[in-house]
Amino acid sequence: MRGSVISLLVLVFTLIPGLSSNAQNGPRGQLKAAASRVDITPLEKDLPSTSQGILDHCYARIIVFGNGSTTAALITFDAGGVNAQVASYVDSKAAEELGIPVGNILYNGTHTHSGASVSADETGKRVFAGLKDAVSRMVPSKVGYGSGVSYLNVKRDLFDAERGTWWEGPDYDGKSDKTVAVIYFEGLDGKPIATYFNYAMHAVITGNTDKVSADFPGAAERYIESRYGDDFVASFASGAAGDQNPIYFQQTFDLRDIRIADFAARGEDISNKMPPGGQGLDRTKPEVQRLLGEQERMIESYGQILGEEVKYVIQQMRRFETSVTINAARRTVSVPGRRLLNNEGRAGYTGQYEDSDPVSIGLALLMLDDIPVTAVAGEVYNPIAVRLKRESPYARTMMTTLSYVPGSGFGGYIPDDESYGAETFEVLTSRFKQGYAESAIVNGLLDMIHEATH
Repeated sequence: MRGSVISLLVLVFTLIPGLSSNAQNGPRGQLKAAASRVDITPLEKDLPSTSQGILDHCYARIIVFGNGSTTAALITFDAGGVNAQVASYVDSKAAEELGIPVGNILYNGTHTHSGASVSADETGKRVFAGLKDAVSRMVPSKVGYGSGVSYLNVKRDLFDAERGTWWEGPDYDGKSDKTVAVIYFEGLDGKPIATYFNYAMHAVITGNTDKVSADFPGAAERYIESRYGDDFVASFASGAAGDQNPIYFQQTFDLRDIRIADFAARGEDISNKMPPGGQGLDRTKPEVQRLLGEQERMIESYGQILGEEVKYVIQQMRRFETSVTINAARRTVSVPGRRLLNNEGRAGYTGQYEDSDPVSIGLALLMLDDIPVTAVAGEVYNPIAVRLKRESPYARTMMTTLSYVPGSGFGGYIPDDESYGAETFEVLTSRFKQGYAESAIVNGLLDMIHEATH
């Protein structure tokens, strides 16, 4: 542990025995890589009655790589998060049949709020089949890293002067990391294989359409893949987007107001609640049709713009590695918890709390040479990732969220220490006491990086 944390070790966090794996600085060897993509969208007949159908399909995207000594993989789901049953199944099958050590697969969801998939059993089988196929096609490769910027995201914790209270809205002056981090794999023959790109923005654009959709991450993935060919795989890794929304989000606010008015006409006030999906929208009204149509088109716009930046970053890459080390680790940290005693709506009230049992946070690391891909099993606020990148000894550090770590569960919203004064739903409902989770995450991941390289 780092010296600044030692004196607070008992109060801040403890490592849960048996759930920590120490990464070692492994041997170097020739990189080999491959990728695959499997459709996990359910049949339309299997969708719930409130669904309006399928707007676009959801996939699991798999990037596998090895160096002759070990093999690892990045697996991304067009889903709200990672299904623990699916990840556990793939972990065990990969270890048993493919020799991929448990812990060497980093999972993440794109966090689309419109995703849907086949059953967990079927998803697990399809993902493992895709992983097995990719392993069988691994070829000598090289890997590059680059970063760009995109101004599509904005901090969404806003004190609304018109409302006179806290609300969800675009805070143009708020902290918001615009970095687009990109890992790119290419065969030694020059054939593009895959890219893993990281950006911090909630995938919530198509939430009101009530249609299955991978939202803007899926649109970006498809757009990039169309550039490099049918065999190419582009995987979106959701960055620390706990407090980051799409900057152009007016259709959602307008549709929310329509739902609120509809419920108010029936005598129910949902003005400070999350309007329920599948209800309260008369889809025969031209204005509703227009807004829903704009949302469907908006994800393609976002996907194209973000995809263009990823393509530009790849185009500008000049440094590639062919001989690499691969190190992986998973760890669970525990921090003091709290329980919300009052719930007066979505935002704009002072929360009342009592102490509760400690809450675990799952951390993971998959380090490809000098590129630390860190992961957290929760919805992390943006400043926490910025702090990690600032304090990391490696300039190519990125943070992926909505991940999976056995035994940790899903942490929910994890605000940075400074944001606890905001009366927004993410802060109000967070299970973590102020002053602990941010340091637990940053120092835990820094320790894992250190152990992987020393």
